[in-house]
Amino acid sequence: MYNSLSKRLSAVASLVNDGSVIVDVGCDHGYIPVYLVLSGRAKSAIACDINRGPLDSCIALVNSYNLGDRIQCVLSDGLDNIDGKSVDDIVIAGMGGELIADILSRCDYARQKHLVLNPMTHPELARKWLYDNGYSIDNDIIVADAGHHYSIFDAHYTGIIRDRDDIDYFLGNITDYSDREYFLHLLNYLRNKQKGGADYTRLIDTIEDRI
Repeated sequence: MYNSLSKRLSAVASLVNDGSVIVDVGCDHGYIPVYLVLSGRAKSAIACDINRGPLDSCIALVNSYNLGDRIQCVLSDGLDNIDGKSVDDIVIAGMGGELIADILSRCDYARQKHLVLNPMTHPELARKWLYDNGYSIDNDIIVADAGHHYSIFDAHYTGIIRDRDDIDYFLGNITDYSDREYFLHLLNYLRNKQKGGADYTRLIDTIEDRI
C-alpha cells in the first residue's frame, strides 16, 4: 500500500471524512488521493491541477496502482472544471492562502462541502475568507515537517457571520500552542509588520500569553 506521505500530507489526509468522495485541488503528484483511496478512507477521488506536468505525474501514480477506475485526473484551474455533485470533501493543500481564498470564491458549491485546507503562506487570509463567508473552522493544527511548520485546518459552512479580528484570522481555532518555533516566527513577522505602522499589539500579547 502507498504509505509514504510526509507529516504535512498525513495531517491533511487525517482531516478528510471517512468514506468521502474527495477532490484534491493542485494535486501535484497525486499522493493524497492515492493514499486516501488505497487506505479506504476515501471511496473515490478527483485529482486536479492547473498544470499538465504535475497532472501527468499524478496520472502515472494512479495507473501504477491500477486506480484509474476510482481516481479521475482532470486539468482544471482550481475547481472550474470540476462537477461538485458527487464530491463530499474539497482538499486544497500546498498553495498560498490568498489563492485558496480565490479558488473557493469561484466555486458555487463550496458551501455544501467539507473543506480541508493547507495554506503554505498567509493562512490568515484563508481563515479571513472562511469567516467572512459564513464558515466555521473545526480542527486547526500546526504540523512540523522537515524543518518547516505548516498550518492545516478544516471547515464547514454555517451561514453565521460575526465580527472578527486579527486574533481570529491568525490563530483561528488553534488549541495546541506547543510548537513554539512556529509561534516565535509568527511573532517576529508581526513585530516587523508593526514597524511599518500596523497595530498587532493585542494579537502579539495573545500569542505571548498562550505560548
